[in-house]
Order: sequence, then structure tokens, then C-alpha cells
Amino acid sequence: MDIFSKRDGPRSEDVRAKRMIAENAQVIRKLADQISGGGYTAMQQQKAQKPPQPKGLIIHDLGGARDASDPEPYVKVSLNNRVVLADKRSGRQLHLLGEIRGSFPAPRFVLATAENGFFSPLPEEVSGALAELDGTQITRDFGEKQLAAGIAQHLGLS
Repeated sequence: MDIFSKRDGPRSEDVRAKRMIAENAQVIRKLADQISGGGYTAMQQQKAQKPPQPKGLIIHDLGGARDASDPEPYVKVSLNNRVVLADKRSGRQLHLLGEIRGSFPAPRFVLATAENGFFSPLPEEVSGALAELDGTQITRDFGEKQLAAGIAQHLGLS
């Protein structure tokens, strides 16, 4: 049985190869110039002189115009049962409000607090406004849309 273990640092073959390349750099450049007719050195000098230009390129700013000073919040229930407060303009999450957990007899909304096991709990003013919704069951009559509307109403968004 052979046991292979990774050694610390570079392999000895790699060290020897890098040293050989460094020691023979002038010869390598001279050969590259000879093969390319002086094009290699010209290309290296051109790269060093000017930064790359975006000429002919199409650049897309996927972030769009973001104005973080004036967010337009809305409540969103995602497919993975996370309930978040997001910004309509940027699509960024402002707060994780909680989750919809459980399945039997009915799933329930769990507010994002330290007592419920969340690592980054909500600010006190938000959790205080939503405290009465903590543990609300999601049923056929009171679904995710009604929960989102209730949260928006408690936060004064609607």
C-alpha cells in the first residue's frame, strides 16, 4: 500500500523549473524575438505603456442606478420560505424578517429573533412591530400573500 500525502510548499520539480526559467529569461526573450521578428518585445512594451481600452466593447452595469438613500421597501416571501424586506429599486434585501417553518398540521411564520435561533436578529423596532405575527399559522384561508400584506401593514408600508 502506498500512501501519498501533500507536502508543504512547492514541489522540487517546480522549484527547479522556475529557477531554470528565471536564469535563462534573457535567452528565452531573445529566442521569442527572433521567432516573432521582434514582435514579442514590441508587444511587451505596448502592454506596459497603456492600460487596456474599452474600445468596441459593450459594458453592462448590472447594478443599475442605485440610490441607497431612498429605498422603496416591500415584503417578499421567497420559494425557500424566507420572508424578507427588500428594496424594489435595487432588489437588495434590507432585512430578513423570518421564515415559514414546519409542515404539519400547518406551517407557521417564525420571526427572525435570537430566541428563534437566528444569528442576526431584527432590530428591536422592527421585531416589536411584528411580534404579534410570530407563530402565525399559514393555512388555506391565511396564505403567504395575506402574511406579506399583514407584515407590510404592521410595518406601515401599505
